[in-house]
Amino acid sequence: MKTRLGASIGSANALLVYKKLLSHTRETAVQVKCDRQLWYSSMIDRRDSWGSGQFEKRLQTGSNLGARMAAAFRAAFEDGYETVVIIGSDCADLSPNHIEDAFQALQDADAVIGPSEDGGYYLLGLNEYRPEIFSDIEWSTPSVFEETTRHFEQLGLTYRTLETLNDIDTIEDLKQSDLSLP
Repeated sequence: MKTRLGASIGSANALLVYKKLLSHTRETAVQVKCDRQLWYSSMIDRRDSWGSGQFEKRLQTGSNLGARMAAAFRAAFEDGYETVVIIGSDCADLSPNHIEDAFQALQDADAVIGPSEDGGYYLLGLNEYRPEIFSDIEWSTPSVFEETTRHFEQLGLTYRTLETLNDIDTIEDLKQSDLSLP
C-alpha cells in the first residue's frame, strides 16, 4: 500500500490516497481501446471495482518488481500479443493519451518508457519479451529509469521516452499532485 506516504500522513490517509490512485488508474485505462489485464500481488479479488468485463485478472509471480514485470510481459507475449504496455497505479497525472502515445511509439521503436520524477518509471512498453531488461536493477531507487534505458542501449533496442510524470510515494509527491490531501 503506500508505506512511505503513510509514515507522513498516517496509514488510514495513505489508504485513501491509494484508493484514489487506483480509481484514477482504472478510469484512465478503460478509456484506451486495448485489451487490459490487472495483475494482483497476492490474491485476485473478484468482487472489487475492476470489472472482469473490462479487465482480465491475473496473479503476479516473482520475488521483486522486476521479476513480476518480466513475468507479466512473458505471459502477454506467450498469449500472442505483439505490443505490450504496463502502467503503474501511483501516477495521478497519467492520462489515456500517455498510454495511446506508448502504443503509437511501439509502431517504430522496440520499447517505450515513461519516466517518473523520482528516477523510476510509470509506464513501460515492449514489442518482444526481453527479460534482460529487468536484470541487475536496484528497484525502488532513483536509478531505475537510467538503468533500464542503459539495458535498452546494451541490447541494441530502439526506444522512445514519454513525458516525465510524478509518481506519488511521499508527502512531497502528494503535495505536487492534483490529488487532495485526505
